[in-house]
Amino acid sequence: MTDEATTDSTVETDDAAEEAPEAAAPEADEAADDLPRNARKVREGLVVSDKMDKTAVVEVVDRVRHAKYNKFVLRTKKLYAHDETNDVNVGDKVRVMETRPLSKSKRWRVTEVLERAK
Repeated sequence: MTDEATTDSTVETDDAAEEAPEAAAPEADEAADDLPRNARKVREGLVVSDKMDKTAVVEVVDRVRHAKYNKFVLRTKKLYAHDETNDVNVGDKVRVMETRPLSKSKRWRVTEVLERAK
């Protein structure tokens, strides 16, 4: 009798093990959809060039504390930003957001114009 009880319980656990992955698979997909994506980097800068089609070069200035002298140093970085409507001009202050690579050097997109050039 002990042998029969052991085989019956083994069969039951095998059935449960087979059903579990099928039931867990949709839950795993739903869990992946519910996860929030990471926050994207946002920068503000000045448009220095708009000569390319649907692309603007935005100059972003960061204040960084010097490691040895503790004095603030201005670091300038030029970002290539996607401008779908071609409505930014040189001198505009814009906000750009990080995005997927759109070309070899373009990884940002213009989200809004903060201030128009005078």
